[in-house]
Amino acid sequence: MNSKELQEKLFSVDESNFESLALEIFRFQFENNSIYATFSKGIGKNPQNVNRVEEIPFLPVELFKSHRIYSSEKLPEVVFSSSGTSAMATSRHEVADSSLYRKSFRSGFRKFYGQPGNWVILALLPSYLEREGSSLVYMADRLIRETENAYSGFYLNNYKELADKLKKLAAEGKKTLLLGVTYALLDLAEQFPQAIKNCVIMETGGMKGKRKEMIRDELHSILKTAFHVSEIHSEYGMTELLSQAYSKGNGIFYCPPWMKIKIREMNDPLSYAANEKTGGVNVIDFANYYSCSFIATSDLGKVYADGGFEILGRFDNSDVRGCNLMVE
Repeated sequence: MNSKELQEKLFSVDESNFESLALEIFRFQFENNSIYATFSKGIGKNPQNVNRVEEIPFLPVELFKSHRIYSSEKLPEVVFSSSGTSAMATSRHEVADSSLYRKSFRSGFRKFYGQPGNWVILALLPSYLEREGSSLVYMADRLIRETENAYSGFYLNNYKELADKLKKLAAEGKKTLLLGVTYALLDLAEQFPQAIKNCVIMETGGMKGKRKEMIRDELHSILKTAFHVSEIHSEYGMTELLSQAYSKGNGIFYCPPWMKIKIREMNDPLSYAANEKTGGVNVIDFANYYSCSFIATSDLGKVYADGGFEILGRFDNSDVRGCNLMVE
């Protein structure tokens, strides 16, 4: 199957064939990813006894820090890495077919926000721009290019320049998306509060050690007050995934059709929690075809009947949870 055929298969999925495709991808990754196969066998799972999505094993996300999670024989086209201090292990996500990532984020963005060409996109991502291998910078760069607008661009620590640009765009009535890492948006809010018209403010999460963590309601309240907007949007993604979920307010995220959230029980990671019950966040991401599409994250959350989900925090000591089966 060539890349175009694979994209058509993965990104045209709907509820009627989601489970059958998930099971097909599980079998492919079990056969082509030795780490995933070893983990699956360790909890008694294999293609012969996995017949429903709920039976598919979810690989602990921490294993991207210690093992090569890869389901292809070809050399990776791009390698994404997570941020971290020099003393901290970072995740590596090797991407065999980068067109799958581009198709995923472009299609996801269009589903939730329309064509990039209808926007001016400003990316305030200092901690990501200051290192190599950020999948978020890769995505933002290509969406910025697709706007074909001279106003679009990246900002590092030049808050005054960004504030002036926002004021100019508001005066001209330009439809603007400000994508920012959380701590930098707070810096901008404190130093240059202003009423921003025709602008969506989207936070990507993350204090990156720059500020104390705060709950979502507090964060969004500060940003809404500073910028005179009714809602703060959010993006949910990570180095280990190639798809994003988006929230247009109130912290409730929705996935594109090829991505799904399952909530595992807090004390029984092989069982699933009922709707609106807090548990561990498992992510199915078909775009991860050549790594692992079934990831048990370190996040706590809950899912709602309409498929929306909420992120409520993180597990304590998440780096060691779930990884004992893979200790060498």
